[in-house]
Amino acid sequence: MTKLLASLAAFTALTAAASAADLPRRAAPPPVFTPVPVFTWTGAYFGINAGYAFDASDRNTGNTFAVPFPYAAPGTVASFRNRSQDGFSGGGQIGYNWQITPGSGVVIGVEADAQYLDFGRNRNNAFVSGAVAPGYYLTDPRGLSSLDFFGTVRGRLGYAFDRTLVYGTGGFAYGSGSADRSFGGYAGNDSFRTGWAVGGGIEYALPTDSFLNFFRSSAVTLKVEGLYVNLDRNTRNQGAFVINAANNFPVVYSGIGRRSDEFAVVRAGLNYKFGSY
Repeated sequence: MTKLLASLAAFTALTAAASAADLPRRAAPPPVFTPVPVFTWTGAYFGINAGYAFDASDRNTGNTFAVPFPYAAPGTVASFRNRSQDGFSGGGQIGYNWQITPGSGVVIGVEADAQYLDFGRNRNNAFVSGAVAPGYYLTDPRGLSSLDFFGTVRGRLGYAFDRTLVYGTGGFAYGSGSADRSFGGYAGNDSFRTGWAVGGGIEYALPTDSFLNFFRSSAVTLKVEGLYVNLDRNTRNQGAFVINAANNFPVVYSGIGRRSDEFAVVRAGLNYKFGSY
């Protein structure tokens, strides 16, 4: 009897095990999918830049001026040579971009900048054949030599290839020179100029964890940009050549008419972007 009960128990256990083996197995849960964030250029930014500026006008001749008596000895002639004017440029910018489609797509933006400009070290000096009377000096009103700063407010339109942005830009420009020789002029002349600027560039966004990301921004971007700037001049005493040093007032000038001051800037910049990733 004991053997029979043991045999029945063993058979029951084997039957239960076989039945359990025939049951469908529980499926493993599917892996959790974490989407990779798509970079977008949308957001506000600020940054700094530095580069080199140079005269981009088409002036290719000098200017000779016979200085009249009593401001110079009879027969005195001043010759102004069109020196190459160039120098350092540096400043900051602030702006906002809006990317129509994340990843790759059209980017629209606006940017404003303000720049220091070192044209003053290459002032246009005259070669004088004769002698200028004491208390007077000569200056060429066509020069860029006293342009100390400029700025722009521009639109930007480009196309993003993920973290690389290629763009064109253009808009309003302004500038001013030192008080005594504004754009090669004199203290009584209005030193503020307005005009326009156009250019383009390429910008690349570094990873968020870049060592340059001091401000915990959503991205750090590096750019290389070129600008052509044209600052129109009015006609008020634009041809002043002989200046009374006591009051910086022109005593003899020639009307050379309206003209433009043109220069180009090539610069590199660093931006910190805030907003969408």
